[in-house]
Amino acid sequence: MASSNFIDYVKIYFRSGNGGPGSAHFRREKFIEKGGPDGGNGGRGGHIILKGNKNLWTLLHLRYRKHIFAEHGAHGEGGCRTGAQGADEIIEVPLGTVARDAETGEKILEILDDGQEAILVKGGRGGLGNDHFKSATNQAPHYAQPGEEGIEKTIIMELKVLADVGLVGFPNAGKSTLLSVVSAAKPKIADYAFTTLVPNLGVVSYRDHRSFVIADIPGIIEGAAEGKGLGTRFLRHIERNSVLLFMIPAEAEDIKKEYEILLKELKTFNPELLDKERVLAITKSDLIDDELEGLIRKELPSGIPVVFISAVAQKGLDVLKDKLWEALQG
Repeated sequence: MASSNFIDYVKIYFRSGNGGPGSAHFRREKFIEKGGPDGGNGGRGGHIILKGNKNLWTLLHLRYRKHIFAEHGAHGEGGCRTGAQGADEIIEVPLGTVARDAETGEKILEILDDGQEAILVKGGRGGLGNDHFKSATNQAPHYAQPGEEGIEKTIIMELKVLADVGLVGFPNAGKSTLLSVVSAAKPKIADYAFTTLVPNLGVVSYRDHRSFVIADIPGIIEGAAEGKGLGTRFLRHIERNSVLLFMIPAEAEDIKKEYEILLKELKTFNPELLDKERVLAITKSDLIDDELEGLIRKELPSGIPVVFISAVAQKGLDVLKDKLWEALQG
């Protein structure tokens, strides 16, 4: 997936359809001198509806749709005929899409399931025709309701990638290399920071024909929650992951300190992220010998499962899969 085609944020002006006005019609037929009111109701204005589509991965198809309008409802007619409803505007979005009010930031809805439909902006109600207002004391009402106006709203839609395991680490920690080795994904890999500019997903095969999905998130740096580096642009994708795999290279000067910095950034962005299951992978461990590995183990943070791995040398990958599977079941 080309980085220019990964769109996970769009801002769109929506307007639902106006409700059609009711009719103030009277029955007029031969030999019927005073036909009563028979004005029908107006049709409902079209809704703006979001629908989940598991085959979509980005919001690219909405990138250039800055204005989306639903159809207006039709007028009511004589003979108590209700006007036609305005056509709904159904917008398909990838699973994990969150819609927010652009002015208040309030979450309106989120789409998590394939085929799930939710009304984003309601269409206006149709007005009542004069047939609705007749009574014993008012047998010939000459009025009907106008249709209710549609709603205008600017809405931000954000995509949060759905995955079982999210890779968390500083740039160049070996996240993309691991993903390319344990799955069929082919992320861009190079020896410089911020090689990964968009999330990449890969399906990891496990024992007994089971599998789980890993998301490679662009690297975090200290101060990311305040906007440094790529900032919070991709931190929101981690919110959808069940397990967080922290990845720190064995060549790091202070592994425990780097781990604490990563934890701090996640906590600053969203404290609830610390409630997720965590696993720590010490990457590039083919560069150290057993003696150095033993020394590193003594300095590692406590309370978290640790695996020494090397994606290049295929070291510790089965153990890592076991640890991740255990965390997912937990």
